[in-house]
Amino acid sequence: MTHATALPLAGRVAFVTGAGQGLGAAIARGLAQAGARVALADIDEANAQAVAAEANGLALPLDVRDEQAFGDRFAQAVAHFGAVDILVNNAARTPTTSLWDITPAEWDDVLAINLRGSFFGCRIAGRHMRARGTGRIVNLASLAGQQVSSATGVHYAASKAGLLALTRAFAQELAPHGVTVNALAPAAIDSPALAALPPERQQALKAGIPLGRFGLADEVAAAAVYLASPAAAFMTGATLDLNGGRFMR
Repeated sequence: MTHATALPLAGRVAFVTGAGQGLGAAIARGLAQAGARVALADIDEANAQAVAAEANGLALPLDVRDEQAFGDRFAQAVAHFGAVDILVNNAARTPTTSLWDITPAEWDDVLAINLRGSFFGCRIAGRHMRARGTGRIVNLASLAGQQVSSATGVHYAASKAGLLALTRAFAQELAPHGVTVNALAPAAIDSPALAALPPERQQALKAGIPLGRFGLADEVAAAAVYLASPAAAFMTGATLDLNGGRFMR
């Protein structure tokens, strides 16, 4: 049996947005299995509570578009656990609308959730971690932010490209204070968003992956655990690719 002291995140506290389903839920579970206590924030509180029950965590209702609410929920997690050591900015909207059909309202909403919400998270958690002299921030980017993808809308891609720039900016700002900020860039992960695509589109995506399969949510979770762990202490401002070989550099 693995002793608690051998767990890489034993004694740490994590705050995960969009933790009610998909990658967010898998990441929350992975962090908990690695020893962290987890605050699971999601706009759907019922979903967050269901995952929190599995991960023995704290479920919090949160719309990341609301900076005041984000700050309040983060403060609630700090009050409950004593501090927050890890932030995972995962909440996102993943539409596939053609660039010719995106309305201004849809464009604004995708950027508000995917990019502005992550900005709020980085700044709120960054201030807390800066004062403590330690912390880990992990931003969920995407291959779509690195190259053109037929699987997502251009507004999603723009938000994820912006998130990579945001990651580097906060990494530079917080490095002198012992806080690392990194991004994960998954692609074609077996998830609710992928399952929503037409079967022929799924097959076309799989055909373009050198490893010949879709990624697993648990593989993304394992990468998030690594970035949140002491093993990644000398890594900041970086983007960790999880794409089966679709984008090599």
